[in-house]
Formats: sequence, structure tokens, C-alpha cells
Amino acid sequence: MMDMKIKTKLISSLEKVFPDKEPVALPWPVRMNLLKEDTLMFQLAVRTDTDQWLARFDADLKVESPIADLITVRKVDLIPVRLAAINPSDGDYLSDQPGLYPDLLRPSDNGVWRVMNRQWNSFWIEVETTEGTRAGTYPVTFSLTLHSPFGSDTLTTTISAEITVIDAVLPKQTLKHTEWFYADCIADYYHVEPWSEEHWKLVEAQVAMATSRGVNMLLTPIYTPPLDTAVGHERTTTQLMDIVVDGGEYHFGFEKLRRWIEMAQRHGIEYFEMAHLYTQWGAAHCPKIMATVDGEYKRIFGWEDDSNGERYRTFLHAMLPALTSFLNGMGLHDKVVFHISDEPRVQHLELYRELRDQVADLLKGYTIMDALSDYSFYKNGVCELPVVATNHVTPFLEGERPDEFWVYYCVSQGFEVANRFTAMPSYRNRVLATQLYKYDVAGFLQWGYNFYNSQYSLKHINPFANTDSDGGFPSGDPYLVYPGDDGQPWSSIRQEVFWECLCDLRAFKLLESLTSKDFVMSLIEAEGEITFFSYPRNADYLLKLRDRVNAEIATRI
Repeated sequence: MMDMKIKTKLISSLEKVFPDKEPVALPWPVRMNLLKEDTLMFQLAVRTDTDQWLARFDADLKVESPIADLITVRKVDLIPVRLAAINPSDGDYLSDQPGLYPDLLRPSDNGVWRVMNRQWNSFWIEVETTEGTRAGTYPVTFSLTLHSPFGSDTLTTTISAEITVIDAVLPKQTLKHTEWFYADCIADYYHVEPWSEEHWKLVEAQVAMATSRGVNMLLTPIYTPPLDTAVGHERTTTQLMDIVVDGGEYHFGFEKLRRWIEMAQRHGIEYFEMAHLYTQWGAAHCPKIMATVDGEYKRIFGWEDDSNGERYRTFLHAMLPALTSFLNGMGLHDKVVFHISDEPRVQHLELYRELRDQVADLLKGYTIMDALSDYSFYKNGVCELPVVATNHVTPFLEGERPDEFWVYYCVSQGFEVANRFTAMPSYRNRVLATQLYKYDVAGFLQWGYNFYNSQYSLKHINPFANTDSDGGFPSGDPYLVYPGDDGQPWSSIRQEVFWECLCDLRAFKLLESLTSKDFVMSLIEAEGEITFFSYPRNADYLLKLRDRVNAEIATRI
């Protein structure tokens, strides 16, 4: 029998467990709570030290509890981070150096995980209630059994907690939330033909995971989205519209688009955003559009075409009425937004205005929305619904802003504001809920749910090995979900903590319905004013805030 020491701790979901750093345990005894239709997340950290030359143990983890059927366990895996931060000068990073960071949440291999010896490991524990879950306080015991891979030696250790389900139901997630979804990256990673039956199955699995984590708006490739593509290059075609050019006339088919919409709605998507009508960063050119011309399937628009050219205007005057008629027939008139161009700058304002004016009548009654941060686009009436970067919100908060106010963050929001780069502490991910609530934000956008390309899509990457788009973006910016084995997506710490953020937002709104917004804000700002730039820089604030909110709800039901 080997001589082995083992340590186990229950720790917060907001702590990232590194192999060489002992994590901080939750206060003992561990008592946690959640509402109905809510999700509680925490971790079980474990370290082994033996007198034998062993690299790892095989482990199984059993959950004993009256609510065991509500509990899911995954193992936190380390991923390589080469680019931790572009501008870490605000000091609020776990590190600005490359290394191995915890992020990937891996399911078991037939009930077995690997626990590495002489280092800290962690298991991700998730408790997910439904409206029908019975309120009450439940004991939960975790039994971890470690097996030597080279013999019959085993060791079992247990650790317990107490979980209370409060008799109140969280309201539906109503923040409009889109994480830009790339069907082409799924096809490229799994080496399948776009829109083959295998591709549809893979796409649906990722859509299902996205909606389970609060995504309710889906970027829709009516043609291959003109996003993050180098000038003169193109991404794998994933166009849903069928286009036939016959005698100079355009004919459109929408069967694949219908299937996309029905698939998405089946999993809870409520809103759809059509791929941008013009190229990114200035709207100077046309997106890649494919059609069958005289029996040949080929590109009919692309980088070589000017965005305001007569030929493309003619195409839009044929395509947009056909598309909107189809969308109206699907009952989606008030559930669809259109885009002109992503992230135009002030020098593009006049061209943006010209292009918007060209399609305004064709899109009458539909919302045009774009991610842009220069206040002049809104002030001058050029864009009715800007999606504003969180580090550029001040003019919108101090002046006029749309009734439906949206924000986003991406690679450029790495200084002071909330974000979810892998090298950031998780409280910087979850704290966004307090800001969304305070400022009555209606929608949130982020550009990378599953971007498995290098920057500018010059090549495909392996997201398990290359987490920064080949040096283009800090790790954690390009994607939230990993393309797992057998076509099943694997989640990340970043995705799960952002779901905690959305659950917090729902809890704030529930408590407001029982009290007032001023009361909820008094809890949120108990330690000082919350802004997009200023907030408590620690996990304890968020954990205590949610406990207080839950307690206030419990006294009023």
C-alpha cells in the first residue's frame, strides 16, 4: 500500500485553480443556496502527494444527495495561454505571462477522470434547479476515489456541503444576448461538408449549449458573414440562401434558412441577426455571396466589388424584399435585426450613412444595429441602435442614448472594464451583471462564441492548442466553447461564470419586483459606486452580494 497524502477543499467558482498554488476554501461548514430555475456553481479542489513515482491517478467522483440528479460534475483542464494580455497595465489580471491556465471543462471518460499527482486539480460542480424542484435544505456528499493506474491501490475521501433551495423562481433570461456564432469554424474543425447532415448535427449541438447559457439571439449566415476576414481572402462558405441567376434576374430559395430558424427556435433562440450587408471596418466592399449562374456555383460578389456599386445595389433591391417577405412569413418581423458593417469609425460615417440610406426603405420596420463606439453615429442619426464598447459608454450615459441600449466587449476592452480573458480573474467576468442592471442595458454582444481561425481567418487553428487566434487576441477572446469529442461541445470556466452573471441579473430583477430598483442598488453599491470602470476587485463582493439578494428574496415570498 502506498503512502499518500490527500487534500480536498470546496472552493468558489470564481477562483481559478493553478497546479502550483493552494486555493482558498469556502468557509466551513460549507452552506450554499440558490433559487428555482437557478444555477449554483462551485469547485472541489484536490491535491495528492505520494512516495511513489506516479504521474497521475484515475479518479471517480460520486455524489450522494437527495438532489443528486440536479448535480453535474466536470473536470477543469489546463489550456495553453501564449497571449495573456495586450494591455495588462490596470493590474487586474491573474498574470500577464504565458503559461497553463484553468479553463476547459471536460466530461468524464466513461465515469473516470485523471487527477495529476503532486499538483492541485479541480472538479467543476454545477447544481441546476427547475421550477418543480422542491424547496428545502439538502446534504450533499462528494466521494472521491483515486486508483493507481499501475496497481490495485485505491483511496477514497469524502467532503460534504449543505445546499438550500429557496422557494422562489428566477424569472426568464430577458437580456438580449448574442455571441457571434460561426458555422464555418465548426465545419472546418470537424472536416465536414458545410450543411451536410453531419454539419447540421454539429451546429445544433453548439446552438443547444449556447442557449442553455443564456444566448437568445443568433448570428445567421444568410451568406458567409464578412467578419474577421483579410482583404482578398475568404472564409469557408456557409451561405444559407440559395441564389440562382437566370437571364440577369435573381431567384432566391430559403429552405436551408427555414431549417436554421426552426432548429434555433427549438432550442430557445428568440431573435436573429442577419449577416452584415457590407464588409467590416468601414463597409467599403461586398460580402462573399455565392450563386448558381448558368449551372455553375460561383462567387458573384466579394472584395473586388465596391459596396456602393450599381450592381450590388441592384442585387440588394432584389434580395432584401425576398428575404424580408420570407422572414415576415415566419412571423419574425419584430425578432430580426440587420447589420450594415461591423465597427465603422468616424472616418467611415458618410459612407455608412450612404449605404444605410440605400437600404433603409427596403428594411422599413426592421431594426438596423451595429457595433460601433463613436457617439457621432448616434447623435447624427446615422445608426439608430449602436452597440457600444463598454470603455466608450460615457457619452451615451451622459447624453442621449437609445431606449434599447446595447453594449459589447472584445479584444480592445482589456483595461479597467469587465471582460473574460482567460488570464483575468473570474470576478471580472461576473461583475458585468451589476453594470447591466444599473444602467438598464437591454442587450449584450460579444464577437466570438466559436471562432476557431487565426486573426483575419488566414488559417484554421486547433482551439485546444492555439487559444489566441495565432497571436491575434488574448486567450479567452475568440471562443467560449471547445469542439469536443464525438461532436459534443465542451464548455469553459468563462462561459459558466458568464451564465452566473446572467443568473445574478435575473435575481436582481426578481428582487426589484418585490422591492424597488433603489433597494437593489443599495445592495449592489454597498461598498461604493458601481460604474463600467469602477467596481470591487474581489470575488468576495459578488458572492456576498448574491447571498444577500437571495436572502432578501426569501424573506418576501
